Amino acid sequence: MNTNAIDPLDGRYSERIQALVPYFSEPALMKYRVMMECEYLITLSSSGKTGLRKFTPAEIKTLRGLYEKWSDESYTKIKEFEATTNHDVKSVEYFIKEKMKNTSLKNAIEWVHFATTSEDTNNIAYALMIRDSLENVMIPKLKEIVGVLDVMAKKYKALPMLARTHGQSASPTTFGKEMKVFIARLQKRLDGLMNIKIQAKLNGATGNWNAHMAAYPKVNWPDFSKKFIESFNTGHTQKLEANLITTQIECHDSYVAVFDAVRQINSVLLDFNQDMWRYISDGWVTQKPKAGEVGSSTMPHKVNPIDFENSEGNLGIANALFEFFARKLPVSRLQRDLSDSTVERAFGTAFGHSYLAYVMLEKGLGKITVNEQRIQQDLLAHPEVIAEAIQTILRRESYPVPYEALKELTRGKELVMADFAAFIDGLKVSAQVKTELKKITPLSYTGLAEKLAGDK
Repeated sequence: MNTNAIDPLDGRYSERIQALVPYFSEPALMKYRVMMECEYLITLSSSGKTGLRKFTPAEIKTLRGLYEKWSDESYTKIKEFEATTNHDVKSVEYFIKEKMKNTSLKNAIEWVHFATTSEDTNNIAYALMIRDSLENVMIPKLKEIVGVLDVMAKKYKALPMLARTHGQSASPTTFGKEMKVFIARLQKRLDGLMNIKIQAKLNGATGNWNAHMAAYPKVNWPDFSKKFIESFNTGHTQKLEANLITTQIECHDSYVAVFDAVRQINSVLLDFNQDMWRYISDGWVTQKPKAGEVGSSTMPHKVNPIDFENSEGNLGIANALFEFFARKLPVSRLQRDLSDSTVERAFGTAFGHSYLAYVMLEKGLGKITVNEQRIQQDLLAHPEVIAEAIQTILRRESYPVPYEALKELTRGKELVMADFAAFIDGLKVSAQVKTELKKITPLSYTGLAEKLAGDK
């Protein structure tokens, strides 16, 4: 932990988000830039379309070793170059050249960063960072949460529970089915996220392959760029896609699609946190106290839902950033301005708050138990919820104005089941229908909730 950190992600919560450090730290950005430059150089060599000779397997291993064997010393060296150049991508170029100069690759030094602009390097680096963080950290954690919810949905699929609409008692559901609602929402959003192709470009200073064509006019550079970008897809589920028509910058529209998908997932989880908070408040879900922990500085009895609250707060911060990215990133003056550069460096902050929220939510889920007795007790305290069932069956029987009759019986009143029995006895319907109506209880009136909770 950096005790002097301004950002709590780097201070208070640093240990909880270490999984994202390999993807969004400043050294990580430099590593991914080196990766892009080295792979581009290797592809130029192997294409046979330029004057660059074909590298030996040992030379390719040397180049890939620059990012595969990434070290603190590598990052420090790049920053030393940057102190002079004041240009981080040019410093990456100089770093690679210096590593090549005392090897058999020394005669290929000037092919590093050949015909490209810094944005070619940057946009591919960021595309890879986003892809790898999604594949290796974000999506696996979300799948863990879905897995925990799935266990709860199945375990409590038949547990009747009072529903509330507008904060008032409503037709019963089951606890498991309400968990299933969040599973279904999350799975849809996850499927959408995983199907997004992250676009990248490799076409020079204004998107026209000007320098490429000046040097090698007979090469099909758009095809070269497409194949190079797609070469990063091997072994990955989250795919990159070449954007062949751009200005100097890749327009970031696919980044926004990713961020919007994560934001939607976060909104679902924020909704879940708030529901869990209410279930805890009602005593339907209880939290396991941990020895030594304090819930309140003054009220000794308290066990607060702090993990769900922490998660909710971090989801809000993350979504505010994702919303800003969606407004900012697709807009760039003419062929390019640099205002997106500092914004891109905040990607890790949005992902960090999201991931922290997932970690805290999962922690909260690990500390709770479902109070089945309290849930059933509170449901039975609201017999009025069966009014819907009775009036619907009476409609089936063509009974006159059944809704109005049940409204007169129940609206704004406190009832017990005996009140319904007396009402049913006074109905002018067959004995068979009366028996049917009297079988309806708050515990049995759950429709297909149990089946829905158990469905795949």
